[in-house]
Amino acid sequence: MNRRVVAQSVRRWLDEESFNPYNMSSNPVNLQTAPSREPPTSEAIGSLQKHSYVQILRSSATIGGASVVNVAIGIVRMKAMALLLGPAGIGLLGLYILIADLTRSIAGVGVNSSGVRQISEAAGSGDADRVARSVTVLRRISILLGILGAVLLVAFSEEVSALTFGNEQHSGAVALLSLAVFFHLIADGRAALIQGMRRISDLAKMGVLGTLFGTILSVLIVYFLEKDGLAPSLVAIAATTLVISWWYSRRVRIQLPAMTPYQVKQEAASLLKLGVAFMASGLLMMGAGYTVRIVVLRYVGLDAAGLYHAAWTLGGLYIGFILQAMGADFYPRLVAAIKDDAESNRLVNEQTQISLLLAGPGVIATLTLAPLVLALFYSSEFAEAVDVLRWICLGVALRVITWPMGFIIVAKNRQAIFFLAELAWALVNVGLTWFCVQAFGLAGAGIAFFASYVFHGLMIYPIVRRLSGFRWTGENRRAGLFFIASIMVVFCGFHVLPPVPATGLGVSLFIASAICSLRALLRLVPLSGMPRWVRQLFSRNWALGSRSRP
Repeated sequence: MNRRVVAQSVRRWLDEESFNPYNMSSNPVNLQTAPSREPPTSEAIGSLQKHSYVQILRSSATIGGASVVNVAIGIVRMKAMALLLGPAGIGLLGLYILIADLTRSIAGVGVNSSGVRQISEAAGSGDADRVARSVTVLRRISILLGILGAVLLVAFSEEVSALTFGNEQHSGAVALLSLAVFFHLIADGRAALIQGMRRISDLAKMGVLGTLFGTILSVLIVYFLEKDGLAPSLVAIAATTLVISWWYSRRVRIQLPAMTPYQVKQEAASLLKLGVAFMASGLLMMGAGYTVRIVVLRYVGLDAAGLYHAAWTLGGLYIGFILQAMGADFYPRLVAAIKDDAESNRLVNEQTQISLLLAGPGVIATLTLAPLVLALFYSSEFAEAVDVLRWICLGVALRVITWPMGFIIVAKNRQAIFFLAELAWALVNVGLTWFCVQAFGLAGAGIAFFASYVFHGLMIYPIVRRLSGFRWTGENRRAGLFFIASIMVVFCGFHVLPPVPATGLGVSLFIASAICSLRALLRLVPLSGMPRWVRQLFSRNWALGSRSRP
């Protein structure tokens, strides 16, 4: 076939301005149903797949670049909080965060996640009116749910304090957290529009600005008020998040429709029906996390709860940007393709492959440098969290593998299966934590987390295999075995070798895995398809290398 014809075919299918219905400017929404096209040639399909890898990597790099900035800011925040509060104060902060997040999950009824799905599905079909209706109703519901959540937390503040801490001394702080719940739920409704439209750059900027201003305000409040400033600092962070989400959401100009009460009711019912499944999932995960911390607090103490919170935060810090990219870019794309099992399975395999290549070296580095990372982010008082951090790293490595598969269940809107799978994981996680903490102390919480994701993977794979015929590609099986084996070797090395040889082994495997990942990424995505900052970095290094040659 003539190369020019092939190139034109590929260009028509890959043109982001016409093919991608989510790529919207700040102009008013003006979606038109795409005209029918002839199926692409096999050469065009190959280029389309290459473009998919580019898109995954670019979205991951965008979110990842923002995460790097967030990590740098987070170092300052965590270090300041650790020095100001100590392990007990960090434990108290972690419990306050869980209370606010759990209330937010219950009161939010999952409408933020269901709103993302509705908006992305409507945008994918080119229905501008449906996008506008979804956005309008979502914003109204978010305000009502925010009020409801705040009222509930104030009303039950004494009971929540007694359940969490064993007394009512913290009921005033718990009641104050109602403002954080209110601000966050309204902000979630705004952010759903940004995510549903897949405005990845705006999502990244929102995260960076929220982290920056939230850090400044929270550290200042805790500096002046000490432990009494923990709840007000969380309220300040939530208020900052609301202002930033409002600013960016207003840039997506939606022509608000005139809706009858029946239309509002119908749209709200659709959001709430799907949202209940998301709410149940969020509630189970938050509830499991809350229960785990209560178990640690009851059996090991408040200092141990602080150590666990520190390890939990650091264990998911690097992996967080990959999981955020899944939610921000991969999930809306999967929703648009979910009726085509072959296409959706291809997307899941591609996302898994890129996620493994990006996550593997980072997990090995965190395992190897766990003492240094804890001292850098917190202080030497947190050295006892090393063991639990390493167990959590094993769990998050498995999470990177299992999460893309789980999105198939969500995208297919199989609510009952989704809920039962999350319930099974939560029960296993809590049950294992209760047993392992009593048997192994603080490290038992990390052991339980790792074991729960072994169970999660064994449960999810057969489910999605039945739903869509999904199976891992040969490349993913090999990459998964390589990285899991490398991670386990490093982990075991610290239990059977002296610290110095174990660290040397970890550093060696980190370098080897990083080189393998980079080579694999360059095979999948040419340098021209890499994000701009990556191309500039390579160009600068090559230029320096060429000048150093005689």
